Amino acid sequence: MIHHYFTYLSQKYASKWLVFAIDLITVLVTFCASYLIRFNFSLNFDIKQFLFQLPFVLVVAAVSFLIVGSFKSVIRHTGFTDVVNLFKSVAIMSLFTILFVLLNRELNFIADFTIPLSILVMHALMSFVFLSASRLLFKMTYNHLKCKYVTSKRVLIYGAGDSGIVTYNALISNVRERFDVVGFIDDNHRKNGKAINGISIFHKNKVTQAYVDAHQIDEIIVTSENINKDSLLSLVNLNVKITKVPPIENWINGELNVRQIKQVQIEDLLGRAPIQIDNPNLLNEFYGETVLVTGAAGSIGSELVKQLAQFQVKHLVLVDQAESPLYDVQQDLKQNGKHNYTAIVADIRDGLRLDAIFQEYKPTMVFHAAAYKHVPLMEASPYEAIKINVYGTKLLADTSSRYNVKKFVFVSTDKAVNPTSVMGATKRMAEMYISCLQKESKTKFITTRFGNVLGSNGSVIPLFKKQIEKGGPLTLTHQDITRYFMTIPEASQLVLEAGTMGKGGEIFIFDMGESVKIYDLAKNMIKLSGLRFPEDIDIKITGLRPGEKLYEELLANGENTLSTYHKKILISKTRALDTQTVKAEIEELCITNRFQNNNIVMKMKRLIPEYKSNNSDYERFDKHVQIYKKAKEVATTEAVDISSKSI
Repeated sequence: MIHHYFTYLSQKYASKWLVFAIDLITVLVTFCASYLIRFNFSLNFDIKQFLFQLPFVLVVAAVSFLIVGSFKSVIRHTGFTDVVNLFKSVAIMSLFTILFVLLNRELNFIADFTIPLSILVMHALMSFVFLSASRLLFKMTYNHLKCKYVTSKRVLIYGAGDSGIVTYNALISNVRERFDVVGFIDDNHRKNGKAINGISIFHKNKVTQAYVDAHQIDEIIVTSENINKDSLLSLVNLNVKITKVPPIENWINGELNVRQIKQVQIEDLLGRAPIQIDNPNLLNEFYGETVLVTGAAGSIGSELVKQLAQFQVKHLVLVDQAESPLYDVQQDLKQNGKHNYTAIVADIRDGLRLDAIFQEYKPTMVFHAAAYKHVPLMEASPYEAIKINVYGTKLLADTSSRYNVKKFVFVSTDKAVNPTSVMGATKRMAEMYISCLQKESKTKFITTRFGNVLGSNGSVIPLFKKQIEKGGPLTLTHQDITRYFMTIPEASQLVLEAGTMGKGGEIFIFDMGESVKIYDLAKNMIKLSGLRFPEDIDIKITGLRPGEKLYEELLANGENTLSTYHKKILISKTRALDTQTVKAEIEELCITNRFQNNNIVMKMKRLIPEYKSNNSDYERFDKHVQIYKKAKEVATTEAVDISSKSI
């Protein structure tokens, strides 16, 4: 209320014409002061001549102020540019006056009119000093009253570089909220002990919980884009709110707005530099292509659509069975001025529907992101997992091959590596079918594997956010569980890049950095929310879910990698497959055993040697499968022996 009162008074009474009048009065006062100083504070000068000069100086000053417009600035926000404008006004006023006096001495425009040049020089200096000082005094008074009567937020600014200074100016100029900048933090020892606008700079090692408590710090604003994970974690561990300034390219019209300062996100604590893709070949790869994306309304699919829309594709075909999310993607494309797309509600398990879509739109490239992905749900419904993840992929791949699609990019998962769940096993089966199909098709089939995606539907971070909003506790399946993470844009960029470099038959895996301990991630999310662990919100261990791994892998047993021209993308060297046998068994599994979960899982385990169930009812089948495999090996050996003896 008081803040609005101050703002109202300053806007109502400190109008530009009031400032104009005060500036003119200041010029007259300094002119009088110049005369007094010139004549040793006596009136030993021509008073009539002096009174005749006053209107002249007043008119010249008014004209110079009107030309430059120095009186139009908001006094309480006076800055360097305003001081420069004052200098320009005084310079114009002085130069015009001096030129007129010199010319009048030669040409005698006005009889007996002159002003001592020493007075004009003193007047110029004093006018500039007094005009600047009046603005500074008003600004200091305004800020003092606001600080005294308006509640302010005490903040520290991390980073004493250009971004830190811009942030400081944005804070002190903000009219909605009062900020009291206590100090600057910097990791450069050379800046330690220096000051910016009278505010001290000190090393980051001095920022302890004791310092934060003693100085009643409400918030630390991080302005440095290059702050490392450890430094950011040390700030997060303090009992204080941590916010971050966006990159300079995201500022509005090149200027920082206080409302752009956002709370630090968990993505900032992953300890991995963002993956950047800058490949001009992508422009050529998708130029003039008709690209079909399945699962176009999902987390990865929608981002693929968004990025593909930036290329000069001929047409985008968006396929998903989720009507409402697909509508949202459609509206986003409309709002961004994209029109070369078609959104289709369709089920990839419907072969006739797929055939009709391919016949009408004739896609030249396919990105297959549609899948069931929730491990516990698929563990309870193997038949449904087979229908979408295997049979749906099979139908789409077969249709793509039949219509001579150039490239088919399959979005797989790290859960397909040494699978312990039905979901992971179905994705591995889909990889295997695509590898088999590559042997007999002109289409280039490419598989991409990566881990968890931050912010995707059903991922752990949105779940933790909801639990924090409800007051906790955060539920975690195991204290030692770890996962790999990357952002949705990163994952989609790498999928596009892998699709570009793929020659057919490869399985691309992405370097996702170090795996993250989910327990530590949960604790950091609690702290980022301004709460304390475990006082405010605790973490509850619930036990591993059916099919869930303690840690994920990117390579299966017996697999190695080959490097590519992109250091974050590797090619997996998978074991050789008996193409005809594997393809036939997958096709049989897709069309038989309806709703017979046990039979489905048994056949999957026989087909995928590395599939070992974990914390699941299907663990009991692992021994039977081992016995089956040994018996098969013995039978094969005996058959070979009999054959050799007969020969």
